[in-house]
Amino acid sequence: METILLNQQNLADWQKKASPNVMALGCFDGLHLGHCEVINTAIQKAKERQVPLSVMSFFPHPKTVISKGKVHVNYLTPLAEKEEKLRKMGVDTFYIVEFNQEFAGLSPEQFVLDYLNGLGVFHAVAGFDFSYGSYGAGHLDRLKQDSGGRIDVTKVAKVELRGEKISSTCIRERLLKGKVAELPEFIGRFYETQGEWNGETFTLYPYYTIPGPGRYEVTLKNDSGGSVHREVIVLSDGITIKCRDEIPLFLKGKLSIVWQKGIVESRKLRIS
Repeated sequence: METILLNQQNLADWQKKASPNVMALGCFDGLHLGHCEVINTAIQKAKERQVPLSVMSFFPHPKTVISKGKVHVNYLTPLAEKEEKLRKMGVDTFYIVEFNQEFAGLSPEQFVLDYLNGLGVFHAVAGFDFSYGSYGAGHLDRLKQDSGGRIDVTKVAKVELRGEKISSTCIRERLLKGKVAELPEFIGRFYETQGEWNGETFTLYPYYTIPGPGRYEVTLKNDSGGSVHREVIVLSDGITIKCRDEIPLFLKGKLSIVWQKGIVESRKLRIS
């Protein structure tokens, strides 16, 4: 898979190199089951047409840019991890568009002309609520028209769990409330964060969301296959992670924390 950091300065160069493709569109933070439905649909469309599959994502998060930094977004997945998961899914090209004020100001028609028509897209796949262009004025029902009839569109229906839309927002909310045991139903796996353990302290890599303050059952593991089950505490600052038991030295270095279950403190009953 080729990863392309795309911006207004290098767009023309990549337009010259583009070939006909099917593209999945979205932010895809966390690559939850709703995102996977979009990408797997695009994979099927690309196979049917025997063309490469591309995915277009946006960074930084549009909400942060549009609000001029007033809105802070807790990312679920760093770009490098997203890239690796897309590679395993069979994506051929991963476009990461630099989302800045200039890009946010593009009209819907200009976005489609420059970033879809210009990059060889002839079939676009996105979630039902995907929007594009200035103020999100563009939507999937008008994308074919905005492309001059050159792009067919597949709108992927809302993916729900017990009546709730599976979204990055609902996953963040559960993380911050400590409800990590519920996440496999939304992302297809336990939530995992990565960082460095130097033998004494754990430093989290950026662009993850730490679960809210509390105690958790976790699995600690490294790239060599070593792992242990431990209990960790997220302190009230929402940043510091401490392990209640000793961590073996063979896990020193890059370390993953797989968040499995929150531990509810039991209260002793008073007998009067």
